[in-house]
Amino acid sequence: MSEGTSIRRSSSRAGTTRKPKKNQLPIALAVVVLIIAVGIFASTRSANAAIFWITGIAFGFVLQKARFCFTASMRDPYLTGGTSITRAVLIAFSLTTIGFTAIKYGYAVKGLAIPGMSYVVPISGATAVGAIMFGTGMVIAGGCASGTLMRVGEMFHMNMISLVFFIVGSLLGANHFGWWKLNFISNGPKVFLPDYLGWFGAVAAQLTLIAIIYIIAAVYEKRRGGGGAAH
Repeated sequence: MSEGTSIRRSSSRAGTTRKPKKNQLPIALAVVVLIIAVGIFASTRSANAAIFWITGIAFGFVLQKARFCFTASMRDPYLTGGTSITRAVLIAFSLTTIGFTAIKYGYAVKGLAIPGMSYVVPISGATAVGAIMFGTGMVIAGGCASGTLMRVGEMFHMNMISLVFFIVGSLLGANHFGWWKLNFISNGPKVFLPDYLGWFGAVAAQLTLIAIIYIIAAVYEKRRGGGGAAH
């Protein structure tokens, strides 16, 4: 018996024992009906609630189909050499840079209070330590906040456990945040780039930095021969 014949027979046996896929169309229709029903119910309570529901569903759908995950953007270059998600995150950063700058600049030229300035917080060594801790934790857990929520919807048990401790850690952090802010966070300077470079200079500097990282990521993937994503 030739090797090719053996392989064909093995493949044939595997094909006959493979279970047919279940028809998931009824489940999909039921989910769609449920989404619509919840949206209608939410709209009777509050227009904002309905908007939040629709936005959340759409956001989750895009995340799941695109496999968009901040964890993967940092992890995949090391594990697989692929930087496609990394570059997608950089593109998202560039778009939000332009969009949010336009909003803030519109308020500034009118002499109004610039929105979002409460998020311009001091940076210090605590920022770097926190970033390393969070980055390490999200890689071990297999997802950042958005990635964890997405995979919980896909019934990944590991991410369900991660979500529980994500909530516990967030509650503990919020409860003790005042102490950390007083003793560590507030010691550093606040940096708002338009104050130093002007509005145009701040956008140009940030987009230039993003472009440089994008090029490095593309060259890195080409040299590593990557392109796959670890899930």
